[in-house]
Amino acid sequence: MTVIVRDLRPQDPADVEDFSHARHLALPFVLWTPAGILHRLVHTHPDARYRSLVAEEDGEVIGTAQVGLSHDSPEPGQGYLNIYVRPDRTRRGAGALLVRTAEEHLAAHGATRLFSWVLDEPQNRAFAERHGYRASRSAHFLRLDLTSGTLPPLQSPPPGVELRTAADFADDPRPFFELDAETTMDEPSDVGAEFTDYDLWIEENWKHPLLDHALTSIVLVDGRPAAFSAAHTDGAGRYATAMTGTARAFRGRGLAKLAKNHSLHHARAAGYTEALTGNDAGNEPMLAINKWFGYAIRATEVRHVRELT
Repeated sequence: MTVIVRDLRPQDPADVEDFSHARHLALPFVLWTPAGILHRLVHTHPDARYRSLVAEEDGEVIGTAQVGLSHDSPEPGQGYLNIYVRPDRTRRGAGALLVRTAEEHLAAHGATRLFSWVLDEPQNRAFAERHGYRASRSAHFLRLDLTSGTLPPLQSPPPGVELRTAADFADDPRPFFELDAETTMDEPSDVGAEFTDYDLWIEENWKHPLLDHALTSIVLVDGRPAAFSAAHTDGAGRYATAMTGTARAFRGRGLAKLAKNHSLHHARAAGYTEALTGNDAGNEPMLAINKWFGYAIRATEVRHVRELT
């Protein structure tokens, strides 16, 4: 058996489907679709030097990697490599080959610090440590059954507050962009991010094939976007919260709950049966909100870091 590493072939629908399938087997608590994977490969900013890698064994895709530079970070030289091998195809050398290929690529483009998410399981953490990575922050994957779970009842917004959807901003998404940019800057992370390029945000986020404009809820206070809950859907019963946030001036008023509850109720009414989300383990306010909705932690990842200099 021979394992090779190569780039994903975006022009080959079967190859993209195999990438998506391998990712789903390794990490089932995230929405993986061919359209979403292809969109990221095609529309990520060129400065990210982004690559989707495949580990192939005798024609079968057994591992994948998404690799790039954090081009939107104010600190240069930071790269990422997120590598997943099918759980039924481990111990064949695919992970090590993906790591080596990814590190060589990132180092060649000036990366000096590398970040990688690793499932919080003994064999995965030991693999990361053998390759020189040390554990950092952690994050949880959460799931909610929309068919049997009981959502909090919908409540009428207080005076001066109204609920809209992203679809209502189709003619001018900039107010949504500005809200997303502010909340993203405050999101807990090892790597800071700044959204400053509106046109890029339109291509990467607003036009993302999984972004469900009808189910993405936006709370307005006196006509100003104040909080939101962005929804991704796969059209086949699975719904995921891509981001929930509140502008600094409006925090502490329950607006994130209002937005997310609005989105979840409409997702269930639209026939979605499973809701997924992710939380930084240190983000206690958002974890409390998700517990209030009935989400349960299903898996945990640990961010690992390696210094190249």
